[in-house]
Amino acid sequence: MDLFSDKQNQEGNDSLSLLISQKIINWWLIIILVGILALVGRTAYLQLVKGDDFRAIAEGNRIRIRDIKAARGVIYDRSRNLLVENVPSFSLAIIPVDLPKDKAELQQLAEGIAPIAQKSASEINQILTSQPLYSYQPVEIAENLNHDQAILTQILSSHFTGVILKTNSTRHYLTTIDQPSLSHILGYPGKIEEEKLQDYLAEGYSIDDYIGKAGLEFFYETELKGVNGREQVEVDATGQAKEVLAQQKSISGQNLVLTIDSDLQKQAQDSLSRALGASSKKKGAVIVLDPNSGQVLALVSLPAFDNNLFSQGISSVDFSKLLDDLSQPLFSRAVSGEYPSGSTFKLVVSAAALQEGIINESTRFLSTGGIAVDRWFFPDWKAGGHGWTNVTKALAESVNTFFYIIGGGYEDFVGLGVDKMKEYAEKFGLNNKLGIDLPNEASGFFPSVAWKNQTKGEKWFIGDTYHVAIGQGDIIVTPLQVAAWTSVIANGGTLYKPHLIKELLDSDNQVTSEIKPQVLNENFISQENIDIVKRGLRLAVTTGSAKGLFSLPLPVAAKTGTAQWSSTKPPHAWLTAFAPYSKPQIVVTILVEEAGEGSSVALPVAYDIINWWATNRYSSN
Repeated sequence: MDLFSDKQNQEGNDSLSLLISQKIINWWLIIILVGILALVGRTAYLQLVKGDDFRAIAEGNRIRIRDIKAARGVIYDRSRNLLVENVPSFSLAIIPVDLPKDKAELQQLAEGIAPIAQKSASEINQILTSQPLYSYQPVEIAENLNHDQAILTQILSSHFTGVILKTNSTRHYLTTIDQPSLSHILGYPGKIEEEKLQDYLAEGYSIDDYIGKAGLEFFYETELKGVNGREQVEVDATGQAKEVLAQQKSISGQNLVLTIDSDLQKQAQDSLSRALGASSKKKGAVIVLDPNSGQVLALVSLPAFDNNLFSQGISSVDFSKLLDDLSQPLFSRAVSGEYPSGSTFKLVVSAAALQEGIINESTRFLSTGGIAVDRWFFPDWKAGGHGWTNVTKALAESVNTFFYIIGGGYEDFVGLGVDKMKEYAEKFGLNNKLGIDLPNEASGFFPSVAWKNQTKGEKWFIGDTYHVAIGQGDIIVTPLQVAAWTSVIANGGTLYKPHLIKELLDSDNQVTSEIKPQVLNENFISQENIDIVKRGLRLAVTTGSAKGLFSLPLPVAAKTGTAQWSSTKPPHAWLTAFAPYSKPQIVVTILVEEAGEGSSVALPVAYDIINWWATNRYSSN
């Protein structure tokens, strides 16, 4: 019985063990089945749902799209002398996706780049580690490498993945040494600002493209830029290109032919430099226009700067020097500078009074040294006055009394008044930008009764009108505007838009577009009245304030100006002129800041320029 009973117990235990083992096996089978289903599901998801994305990533590791930079258009002067060219340059760049993933190797790379980039290894390491891990866009670490740096970069790229020697094209300004005054005209390119990057990328630019920042480089960015091409390349595991699979060629930018005469520009620059040196001054401007088209033949602003500092990536030290220079070499006085016009504005007042019938050529007023209104006295510049004066004599000798009267009236005589002077000032181009193809053009300013009341909280007095009538008070103008209204008198009554571009060329230098003269205003002064003003300006050269120009080989008409602007500093010196008198071909306008009288400081500059032009450019045809 005991044996039989033991046997039954043993069989029961075996059955229980088998049952438990079977349950465990079933659970494991379920777990394995669930695992298999999960793997199958994940595989299906990766293949069917995310397959395209991963294929693109994998393909991106093998096939990449690279930019083919468009050649930026070059710039010529009016005779097609090259002013700006493109020169090859090299930079050290990285491709973030190809950089070593090992931190120790990345540190070694940073230490290798540091001496080439002239930065510390920690700075380089920070740049490397801050890049998006899967970016294929090249990031430039060091630009404008010299020969030795380029060789070191090439060696470095063979030891580390993600480092490339990148070939670039850099702007080279050929005239910087001899003609720095062209710097304000030409401008310079620079990198795209971070805050504007997305906008430029949307327009087809690349992250490492340069854009125009100043001058014509900025204004004609669209024409100069061209269109980048693309190429599809197959790369190896180190990111090096092995085969070009497809290519879309770039389209070069258009070339610019300027209206600027380089030789005339040089003469104007040198003449102004001599005048500045002789008077121990630093700041001035010269404008030379073709009065019959608005073409700018020369545009000088001194002091100037070196464009190549910017095109090659200006250092913070050099940039600070330019910004801290009190003479403001980056500031284009010819276009952006605003100054009291002084007596140059008397051209406008004379023409307006004649056109309104307030005076004629015979109208005379007695100048005895100035006029008194109540307790205020408004002087002539000449003690004792100029005697009986008509409009031509008033222009020739710059007789203030005459312009006080025709501008603001006196006793029983009713003058133009400030509103009418403002109306004609605007017809001649003041109070508005003329639209020259340069950035940051100033509009000048002509005051009004309402403006003074609103801005200064003061009423308008007759003295304000008198001051404006002689180009003083709150009136401010640019040298370009003075040249423009002088051109109106010179050409017989047409205000042209000044411009710097003569032609646009394709990459083969074939003309694609010619810039035609653009009229801003015309027929607002009769030819008869313009001729009267011209006679006054000619008289200024034969017997008046500009008689220093009388010995020139061509007959010239001119107006000097001495613009008061400070009670403690010297006035600005002005002169504006045109030649030849009968059929004018050029207008020359000079401003020398804080230099005194225009007849003594600005006049010699005009003399040199017109004399050179008469000898080298004048045509009697």
